[in-house]
Amino acid sequence: MNESDLEKPLDGSPSDETDINLRAYLSRISVERLREYDPDWSDDRVTEWDGNFRSDGSLMLVCCERDIEIAEYRAVLEEHIRRRGI
Repeated sequence: MNESDLEKPLDGSPSDETDINLRAYLSRISVERLREYDPDWSDDRVTEWDGNFRSDGSLMLVCCERDIEIAEYRAVLEEHIRRRGI
């Protein structure tokens, strides 16, 4: 699997610019860092671990059509971790 494969949904569903940007963002997080993630963490702990969430609770990414809330972030992050075999 190459890096661009990680920018596409696993189920092959269509994605928008925001989805692609989120997946690209996650693909640039190191394996070591991803291994730290615990799905049992609270949402506050996840946003603290990532360190790139705005005060309104959305992930801070440029060139996005919509906000990425914590539920979407966690779902895509956990899929990403599975895909990379971490």
